[in-house]
Amino acid sequence: MSVPPKSTEAFSDSDLLDQTVTAVRTAGSALRERFGAVHHHPTRDHLMRALAANDDAVLEILRPRLAHLRPHAGWVADELAGGALPPGEWWVVDPAEGNVNHLHALPDWAVTATLVRENRPVLTVVHLPLTGETYTALAGAGAHLDGRPLRVSETGDLGLSIVATSQARPDEDEDVVRRIGSSITAMLLDALVVRTAVPATLHLANVAAGRIGAFWQFAGARADLLPGALLVTEAGGRISDAQGRPWTPHSDTFLAAAPGIHTEAVATLSR
Repeated sequence: MSVPPKSTEAFSDSDLLDQTVTAVRTAGSALRERFGAVHHHPTRDHLMRALAANDDAVLEILRPRLAHLRPHAGWVADELAGGALPPGEWWVVDPAEGNVNHLHALPDWAVTATLVRENRPVLTVVHLPLTGETYTALAGAGAHLDGRPLRVSETGDLGLSIVATSQARPDEDEDVVRRIGSSITAMLLDALVVRTAVPATLHLANVAAGRIGAFWQFAGARADLLPGALLVTEAGGRISDAQGRPWTPHSDTFLAAAPGIHTEAVATLSR
């Protein structure tokens, strides 16, 4: 007597994470195959079409797989969107996190998928197709890199810490750009080294892995903050806004830090 296949809606969150890893890795192979020489972009329109082509190549594989895993979950179509989501479950996906790096033959890019339930990230997968590394986190069950547990830095001194920030999007509001510049200056005075680059998710993975002590950003989208927020939280880090208040998708600033330097980082960013 044959046994009927297990309904995807009956998956435990742990089972669902495993299936999501498989889907993201499969889709990531398509982006890896498109990586190579620097692309020349004579116009902004040409660049935007190239970015969209990368997204489409991944989503063609990834979206139906995730929809099969969670048929009733919503789908966030705009990877740059922010704010709270409607009630229920939603897939928040960035098919090419760091897409602009990919097109410029830089190695810092990834494919991410996060399941959000009632506006709380439940699980996330961040896959780096070039290296084959996969970061995962499951709410209440920790953060891992290829199955190895992750833990944030134990440092208690901002002055001994590498920190990082990222530009949330091109064509940022001038006030936000000036605020970013001031914050970098403040951190250059207080931290050991400041890294500034996109994408945000890879900086947050480094915070979760204890490689850097803190990451902050002004503005931002759900797709570039939620994966890393869950990774850092599950690795023992602290998430807040830049003033130390609880962070939500409505917040206009974001800070992830090792607990030992969170207060110092807030003080520096509040100057």
